[in-house]
Amino acid sequence: MSLKARHLQVRLGGHPVLAGIDAAFQPGQVTAILGPNGAGKSTLLTALAGLSRPDTGEVTLDDAPILALSPRDRARRLGFIPQTPELAWAVDVETLVGLGRIPFTGARGLGAEDEVEVGLALQACDVAGLARRDVTTLSGGERARVLLARALAGDPAWLLADEPLAGLDPGHALDACDLFRRLAHDQGRGVILTLHDLSLAARMADRILVLAEGRILADGPPEEALAPTVLEAAYGVRARLVEGDSGLFVEVFGRAP
Repeated sequence: MSLKARHLQVRLGGHPVLAGIDAAFQPGQVTAILGPNGAGKSTLLTALAGLSRPDTGEVTLDDAPILALSPRDRARRLGFIPQTPELAWAVDVETLVGLGRIPFTGARGLGAEDEVEVGLALQACDVAGLARRDVTTLSGGERARVLLARALAGDPAWLLADEPLAGLDPGHALDACDLFRRLAHDQGRGVILTLHDLSLAARMADRILVLAEGRILADGPPEEALAPTVLEAAYGVRARLVEGDSGLFVEVFGRAP
């Protein structure tokens, strides 16, 4: 099972956002997509999820064009968490997480198996204690964890998340990192995330793609993709990758000359 981008090009307002992206993703790995603002991270992720149509090129899932799959089939196989999700109405957390089962249940409502998946997702994201809370009363970090639970309730083979750690406090960010690694390493799912936190990416990811100006600047394990020359070219900073007590982290010295 693989998810592949082939020669992806996207232009928005006449400006190239993706300029010929080729990348293949495998299950069992956490892949972090990094890059400065405007590098094309979110655009690439939505294209991989089949939620947008590139100007040229295509995305394939198991060698089939992803846009040829029905929305329901895509939703059964890929879970997607947008960067700025909208909650259209006030419902309790358990009901919202249960919506992740719709690709399987349709309009018939949740059965016993669905209830089990919802319960597992609530526990995995540490939001079981919020099950009866109205989602509109939650903090930004709590909402982020609930939306992750909704995606996991669908038991997808692939999880794609746009800035899933934004708004999380340090403890829950580390918990989320551990969860993403378990989903990939223990359960064999493909996990693809966009991130801004370089140190969390170094800690969590098996593979890192660094985008700059719509192109892949680096693609490899953290120690290669976060090399000082790459970080200077992508972000314009002087930085280095350091081995700390808890793993790798990125130390930024300042702006590059």
